[in-house]
Amino acid sequence: MSEEYPLYPELSEQGKEEAQRIMDSFKPQLRKLLDDVLGDLYTDVSYYIESDHWTNYRNALMDGFKGYTHGKTNHAYDYKELRQSIYENHKDEIVKDLNQDLVEENERLRAYIDRLHEQLR
Repeated sequence: MSEEYPLYPELSEQGKEEAQRIMDSFKPQLRKLLDDVLGDLYTDVSYYIESDHWTNYRNALMDGFKGYTHGKTNHAYDYKELRQSIYENHKDEIVKDLNQDLVEENERLRAYIDRLHEQLR
């Protein structure tokens, strides 16, 4: 044993050769395992890398549609123009959806108020 590696005993030449043979016997198994892992990375994970990129792009775009405070200053005008165009071309559908959203929100709030009344009783 050396002071640098106290847990590893000094091996004789025969012991070193045997240890090397054992290590060499693991190489094919390790190589196959490495190929499997890299194959999984390319086939299973790479899809999500691209997907994550597009998700980030979509989220940034959606943030712009939601308000003027997201993105760079010149983007506020672009998003305002897009929202205006969407509204003009789909006004009836948007108003109908907003009305339905308000009806659903009212129902949710009524249920919440009812639960609060029940808790107070």
